[in-house]
Amino acid sequence: MQRENPLMKKSYDFALETVRLYKTIVSSKREYVLSKQMLRSGTSIGANISEANGAISTADFSAKISIAYKESLEVKYWLALLKDSDYISKEIAKSLISKADELSKIMFSILKTTKRAK
Repeated sequence: MQRENPLMKKSYDFALETVRLYKTIVSSKREYVLSKQMLRSGTSIGANISEANGAISTADFSAKISIAYKESLEVKYWLALLKDSDYISKEIAKSLISKADELSKIMFSILKTTKRAK
């Protein structure tokens, strides 16, 4: 039996929240451009972490975690822009940005550890 990976769980949960928010924005506010960018970067985090878990080398692993880390930074930009343009509430933005920050910190720590192990 495989042990649950906390980063995978957190990134999957974050992706689900991103999908749900996207559906809400599109159906209620009819906004498609900013929210689509948020959706892409928010779901890409977990997808790249999944790929990292199947990496064939340490370099491959680091590359995928690095991409996921950058996507976590990007999604915060789109969330802030959606908040500041009044498409989402400050509370929703704050909550999701906080979760993206948590993912960023975990991935940054993994990248530092991986770099030291080389």
